[in-house]
Amino acid sequence: MAAVPITDLRQHLGYLKPSDVGRIEEAYQFSSTAHQGQFRKSGLPYISHPVAVAEIVADWQLDAQAVMAALLHDVMEDTEVSKQQITERFGKPVAELVDGLSKLDRIEFQSQADAQAENFRKMLLAMARDVRVILIKLADRLHNMRTLEAVNAETRRRVARETLEIYAPIANRLGLDSLYRELQELSFSHLYPLRYKVLAKAVKGARGNRREVVDKILKALKERLPAAGIEAQVTGREKHIYSIYNKMIEKRLTFSQVLDIYGFRVIVKDVPACYLALGVLHSLYKPVPGKFKDYIAIPKVNGYQSLHTTLIGPYGMPAEIQIRTQAMNHIAEAGVASHWLYKSSDAEINEVQQRTHKWLQSLLDIQHASGDPAEFLEHIKVDLFPDEVYVFTPKGKIMAMPRGATAVDFAYAVHTDIGNRCVAAKINYELVPLRTELKNGDRVEVITAAHAHPNPAWLSYVKTAKARSQIRHFLKTMQYEEAAALGERMLNQAVSSLGAKLSEATPERWEKFVREAGAKSRQEIVADIGLGKRLAAIVARKLLTLTEQQQAEGKAPAGSIVIRGSEGMAVQFARCCNPIPGDPIIGFIKKGQGLVVHTHDCPTAAKSRGDPEKWLDVEWAPETDKMFDVAIRVTVVNQRGVLAKVAAAIAEAGSNIDNVSMDEERNLHTTMHFTLQVANRLHLAKVMRALRRIQEVVRIARVKD
Repeated sequence: MAAVPITDLRQHLGYLKPSDVGRIEEAYQFSSTAHQGQFRKSGLPYISHPVAVAEIVADWQLDAQAVMAALLHDVMEDTEVSKQQITERFGKPVAELVDGLSKLDRIEFQSQADAQAENFRKMLLAMARDVRVILIKLADRLHNMRTLEAVNAETRRRVARETLEIYAPIANRLGLDSLYRELQELSFSHLYPLRYKVLAKAVKGARGNRREVVDKILKALKERLPAAGIEAQVTGREKHIYSIYNKMIEKRLTFSQVLDIYGFRVIVKDVPACYLALGVLHSLYKPVPGKFKDYIAIPKVNGYQSLHTTLIGPYGMPAEIQIRTQAMNHIAEAGVASHWLYKSSDAEINEVQQRTHKWLQSLLDIQHASGDPAEFLEHIKVDLFPDEVYVFTPKGKIMAMPRGATAVDFAYAVHTDIGNRCVAAKINYELVPLRTELKNGDRVEVITAAHAHPNPAWLSYVKTAKARSQIRHFLKTMQYEEAAALGERMLNQAVSSLGAKLSEATPERWEKFVREAGAKSRQEIVADIGLGKRLAAIVARKLLTLTEQQQAEGKAPAGSIVIRGSEGMAVQFARCCNPIPGDPIIGFIKKGQGLVVHTHDCPTAAKSRGDPEKWLDVEWAPETDKMFDVAIRVTVVNQRGVLAKVAAAIAEAGSNIDNVSMDEERNLHTTMHFTLQVANRLHLAKVMRALRRIQEVVRIARVKD
């Protein structure tokens, strides 16, 4: 096998000390030996890939440990080398980096999606401990994308989609702009090769047509700025094909309608010069109203700073211009890597590090709240596309939120406890619903209450990963506690039906049972009963270890489980029959959902009666403390104002209308479908009597299915 020479890599290492270069050469030799006999799909020796990744990492001028980890990043995954061997040879920091980069191929997963989610979870958590992990991973992905032609079409599409959905947004989140653009461009070319070719050809054609105008604008900028006493580097660039494609899709334009396929960059010496240059350019060409953005005063979440403006150039061609300082340009190009790339105490670079650290810390918070890898990945995807809006706290602090974020998202961004206890919000001093979307410049104040808690409905409109994961975490915890209370009652009933009392189960017996069952505590056992994961009758028998005679004597069933309506998520009322107090009912244990209550005559329940151990005797408490949904169908004479009469009668009978719909066929008669909230069957009867008194009502019936 022809080894890939280290001389190519050496050319990229001029910024390091000779002793560090020696250690990198040692890592190269180790990796080359470990990958001996392995080849890439392209036919090249496998070592060519780690060397290429190390070169990209070295171009970002990361430290020697990161370059060594880049060379070794596949040895744990693809060879017999262990983490211990890397630790002994190259030190613990390098071994930790390699471990963070290694996939989890040796663990069995239920599906490809689970494996992918777990890989991302591990990678992102390793990155939260050390950001170099993701920088090396991004370099790895960049080289894989550059050499993707060697794999089959299906793999190309899968890898390209994954890059577009996850890796490119991470590069953007970390401020690595040129990497972000290249990953997008490569992904687009592999995901939609025909569209890419057509657009590339169109851009090439437009280049010739618009060259004269672009040169004219460039010349005007280069002359006008020095004339105003502003030293500036001015460059013109063609916009990336993927960003042109995105604009066409989002704004439903044809290629010929996308005029601004060229952008211009003006780099000046300091911040005051940025604003002076802006004034000069606005006097040169007229600006497009509403197209000016000041990312210097309010930087993007990833630390990006620039002034953006769009001007109407010669022949009406729009010209997009970015104005920034040299330091801002470094950060825009290298993002978080600028910490290694430009060793300085620049306030801007420190600011980037703090922002990145804050985001990485939020990953750990989300992981703690979600636990499930697939859920974690879903949260991260939400968090990676923050088209930001900037809002103010009551004290004037600026907070960046994703576009579409609501007052609830803001509350969780301030603090988890504020989110959990929020009851209302004020935007610009006015009370608004919690689901109100935030806009740029809003002043947001959150109102909390000590005993408030998250509402499951919030999940339908929150936008941020933190809010979503914390709400789910709270609801899971609440469901667990409610399930434990229900499970305790179910276990009591099962023990009573065996002619015994739960108090007979001594603490020692509980301890032994918990250990044998592989659970952590008694509460986990009873919560599992409440959630339908364990059968109360089996737990009761094992727990009491009764003799056959005792069991025979105690077979008469004890009291039923009493349903009060306030059990929360641990007790659900079946949507197929909508039971209400007064209906004869039966309970069914459904795994993972707890106790589901049906009416005795429910057809759905009749189909599931095969397993008698899952059915429980339940009865309504004499006084229930909630309103229950019930469906009714009302057929009326089709006259003007009849819906108002029916609604008024329902309200006068003390019921609330939750939903109403009408049949589309409206001839002499029409049928209305209502979901009402009633206290019990007597209340429903009162409502139906009130409706029968209306002259236009022809027929009325309760709907159970």
